[in-house]
Amino acid sequence: MLKWFTQLSTPEKRTFWACFSGWGLDAMDTQMYALAIPTLIALWGMTRGQAGLLGTTVLIMAALGGWGAGILADRYGRVRVLQWTIVWFSAFTLLSAFTGSFWQLMLTRSLQGIGFGGEWAVGAVLISETINREVRGRVVGALQAGWAVGYGIAVLLSTVMFDYLPAAIAWRVLFGLGILPAVLVLWIRRNIQEAPVYARTHAQRQRSTASMWDVFAAPLRGTTLKAILLTFGIYGGNYVMITWLPAYLKLGLHLSINDVGGYLALNILGSFAGAFLNGWMADRFGRRRTFITIACCQAVAVAIYTFAPIGLGVTMLFGFVLGTLQSGTAAGTGAYIAELFPTSIRGSAQGLCGNAGRALGAVMPTLVGVLSASMPLGAAMGLCAALSYFLVVAAAWMLPETRGRDLTEVVEAAQPTVPAAQPGEAGS
Repeated sequence: MLKWFTQLSTPEKRTFWACFSGWGLDAMDTQMYALAIPTLIALWGMTRGQAGLLGTTVLIMAALGGWGAGILADRYGRVRVLQWTIVWFSAFTLLSAFTGSFWQLMLTRSLQGIGFGGEWAVGAVLISETINREVRGRVVGALQAGWAVGYGIAVLLSTVMFDYLPAAIAWRVLFGLGILPAVLVLWIRRNIQEAPVYARTHAQRQRSTASMWDVFAAPLRGTTLKAILLTFGIYGGNYVMITWLPAYLKLGLHLSINDVGGYLALNILGSFAGAFLNGWMADRFGRRRTFITIACCQAVAVAIYTFAPIGLGVTMLFGFVLGTLQSGTAAGTGAYIAELFPTSIRGSAQGLCGNAGRALGAVMPTLVGVLSASMPLGAAMGLCAALSYFLVVAAAWMLPETRGRDLTEVVEAAQPTVPAAQPGEAGS
């Protein structure tokens, strides 16, 4: 599964590490909020509703930021806008350290969300356009492992800060460290080149004149809506489990705090592994088949978790399994969305389709809360997760196969798709 890295050229490897690091540091800054929320609830008297609003707001702003950054990337270049987004989310994470109320934090977190969505969108397009088509799925999928690394760094920093500093100071220092990703920009400026396919197309057109609404033009509208449906299902199902599973483990399965901590550790480890598994499957068996297979496996795993009588050992094992599957579906979206759209609007399409799914997916955890008032929490989780995974299967079934597609040959015309690659075109 990892042999692909040796096949990359030096510029491809540099681009991979730039995007991997950017996504990992983005995750670090974003997860700091989740780790600091219990402290802020105690210090500021925030309600759980306000804490949840912080989570929902950043996802909505990420959708807007991803679309906006994608449009800018189509106009001004992938590398330049990637640097802007990294500086943006780093700066507003730092400013969060100086907030003194819920509404101030709401403002800085909302603005940070713009950079969060933008960095993912631009990075996914840059790496997709740079990497050889035969290993594109594995390379772009591997970027998702950066999220697990960034999450782990955030947990480590949080543990150190709250162990050695008073809580009232620790959370501020934690957010202050969020400025560190901006240093990555200095390395990107010296070492990363523009994606060749974009550079050629941009030179021919001088400057993109594509409108922000072109993704909804008649020939593209269907592809755009189906891609949004795909990411809606992916993130909706993932958010159900990420948001509610720790509570279900405590309330439904009555696990101790240490057991829950062990579950989360295995879940993060699974997330790291899932990024590589998905990429290998996508290049070997095709994008659509991989989405459908993993979504069906997720449905089975969630059903076992929420309906079957299981012990501690199975619970821990499935923590790894669920992490692998959750990361796997999310990891596949970067390359797939890039392959569905022409270069002139690829950035805006990536930003919109990927992040709109995140914003819509944020509805699912709320729906679980509503349904759990009239049914067991496990049943509500299982129902909402199953609905989400059904959307993944339906969307993948309707979208075209793109494995092995050469982005330099995608025609800049009204029709965004080209004939599906034959099975022998992609590397194994």
